[in-house]
Amino acid sequence: MTQLRQDFLDGMSFVAATVNVVATDGPAGRAGVTVSAMSSVSADTDKPVLLVCVNDNSSGAAPIIANGVFTVNILRDDQAFVSDTFAGRYGDKGEDKFLCARWERGATGSPVLRGALASFDCRLVEDRVVGQHHVLFGEVQQVHLAEQGRALVYANRSYSAAFRLPPAPNQRGEAAGQSLCVACLSSFAAVHLPGLLVRLREAHPELQIEVIEGDQAQVAHFVETGTAALGLLYDRAVPPTLEVELLTLQQPYALFAADDPQAQSETLSLNQLAADPLILLDQPLSRDYVTGMFGDCGLEPNVVMRPSSIELVRSLVANGLGYSVLVTRPAGDLSYDGKQLVVRPLSGNHAPISIALARPKDSPLTQEAAAFTAACSAYFGALQPC
Repeated sequence: MTQLRQDFLDGMSFVAATVNVVATDGPAGRAGVTVSAMSSVSADTDKPVLLVCVNDNSSGAAPIIANGVFTVNILRDDQAFVSDTFAGRYGDKGEDKFLCARWERGATGSPVLRGALASFDCRLVEDRVVGQHHVLFGEVQQVHLAEQGRALVYANRSYSAAFRLPPAPNQRGEAAGQSLCVACLSSFAAVHLPGLLVRLREAHPELQIEVIEGDQAQVAHFVETGTAALGLLYDRAVPPTLEVELLTLQQPYALFAADDPQAQSETLSLNQLAADPLILLDQPLSRDYVTGMFGDCGLEPNVVMRPSSIELVRSLVANGLGYSVLVTRPAGDLSYDGKQLVVRPLSGNHAPISIALARPKDSPLTQEAAAFTAACSAYFGALQPC
């Protein structure tokens, strides 16, 4: 693999895209494959045209081309299992992949995923080969639309996650139209989001809130595209199209198992820690922030593990497998498996990081967004800086 190709793949991983299953049926058999490279081409032709990119090595490529028909099924945010099945992550092959969901037959005879957010039933009108990929142009014959739902999104090599806080039980009959979608950075969601939602419900019991979790780039993308009205994230690497309100300041700290010799010191410098085994929280902004701290001191940390969740980082540290440097600090000093943790401040001049609320620039706040903004100010204003 050339460096240019690797850089291209790494750069494209930041692009948030819907997750789609392309399926076909006909003389060449029934087959399907998960793709994220799907786009509208034109709605101005006699029939709309879209394109999908399918790897030539995929088991679905040859049947799609031979059958000359296919559907593009946009997955809902609760259909990640379908995506993983057709991506081959569970070992299912051929017809077995279709057992993961229920299907109907479209106008072209291709499978239509029941419950998909949208399905486009297409006839293949052109196949262009670029590298190892087929760029398939499909003329849309029929569209199947769900009544409601939100798309499954893939970016930074992971899915986003969503959940909904309904109105308070005694308010549900009065809540029509009073809803808001917000995005939240997953690394601190468990620490701050529940208390924030409780405060919001106390002030506005009629509101229904939908929350999408993601990493820094995903949260920013959701706000930029209007998928979410507001985003809770860090005040770093925020796109210029967004404006941020700083909510609370967080200082980096070192985390140790209770019996770690380093935990006996009241404060520690990065120079004292650089040679020790570092368990690095492997989320895009978090890892860059921590490794950047060492780099600013002319040091290179000894990274031995890269978990993607803060809960696993804390458990690995508590079991004596290394130390970590974090900014989000849960209330307790026990890991998930009940072992003691010790927090120590870092000496030296290290730039803090702030939790911020982001929204599109020059975009007026709706009544619901204003209510959430006020709840954020009240909740974080009552916290002591970490």
